[in-house]
Amino acid sequence: MAWPDICRSELYRGRWVALDNVRYDQSTSQPLEADVVDVDEDLADLCARMRESNRSSCAIRYCDDEPEFSPAMIRPSEVPPRAAQH
Repeated sequence: MAWPDICRSELYRGRWVALDNVRYDQSTSQPLEADVVDVDEDLADLCARMRESNRSSCAIRYCDDEPEFSPAMIRPSEVPPRAAQH
């Protein structure tokens, strides 16, 4: 899934997510897309499950209500028509 889509999802917003196969934006180091492995409201519980399942290489991020996205992370269809003309 694309990171902006993960953050917009009711399932993940306001929760900690464990991510695998993460592709990062080289200029901002923010995730562009990833596979969601697990999710929890409690970071300690999520980390404990990750340790128990030997998934120690997952990235864990918090899905903010207002995540910061670089322009490269926004798909062309999401750019308002007026902004795309300039």
